[in-house]
Amino acid sequence: MTAPALKKFKAVCAYDGTDFFGWQSQAGGNTVQDFIEARLAAILKTPTRIHGSGRTDSGVHSKGQVFHFEADWEHPPAHLLRALRCGLPAGIQVSRLSRAAPDFHARFSATGKRYCYRLFEGYAPPWENRYCWSLGNRRLDTAAMAEAARYFVGEQDFTAFGANRRDGSADNPVKDMRRADVIRRGPRITVTLEASGFLYKMARSMAGTLVEVGLGKMSPDELAAILANRRRVEQVATAPAKGLWMERVYYTGERKRK
Repeated sequence: MTAPALKKFKAVCAYDGTDFFGWQSQAGGNTVQDFIEARLAAILKTPTRIHGSGRTDSGVHSKGQVFHFEADWEHPPAHLLRALRCGLPAGIQVSRLSRAAPDFHARFSATGKRYCYRLFEGYAPPWENRYCWSLGNRRLDTAAMAEAARYFVGEQDFTAFGANRRDGSADNPVKDMRRADVIRRGPRITVTLEASGFLYKMARSMAGTLVEVGLGKMSPDELAAILANRRRVEQVATAPAKGLWMERVYYTGERKRK
């Protein structure tokens, strides 16, 4: 008997990363991928592997993580979305699910990603504290940060702002940084980074080093020199995971949303 042809599906999910050990499945469980796969297995009555657009570390949040999977599902995608939403932890929500082209891949079909890093100048309210880096009594020169961020824009080697995964994997350090800006709204400061791709811990390292500039510990020109030298040095600071948000993954043919 011929096995049924599997259909490919694309889904978008959001999650509060505080209580999860990151996106990617691991032996200890408690990852976003583990919970989604377990729910799909319960619905489809068979183990189902999902493939994400990228990994996020423990504590990192997402508004737009994309994943794909293959399944024998004859009903409308909306029915699968409804079933998938029902059994997930409160910290994970699948927002969209649709059929995908046979050659679609959540990671390899992506043309870019947008991350935002959120800072609070002062002591963030309790309901915001787990989603931003609360700076306490420290004050930031956001004009200097914005000036420094401009050095990130363009296609260049970001080795100085990447980190070693220690699992033998490697990534091309040359990325096209399409947007890097720093916006202040009262005590809330957002660093937005949009690029063709990101190295491991690159977004957090860029945000952390911009904070060093904002605190007057480094000048914009010194940041530019570190970037140009293509070597990670101790002055490159990694910002805490809880302030980082994966906002959006881009694919060819999609209309760009703000």
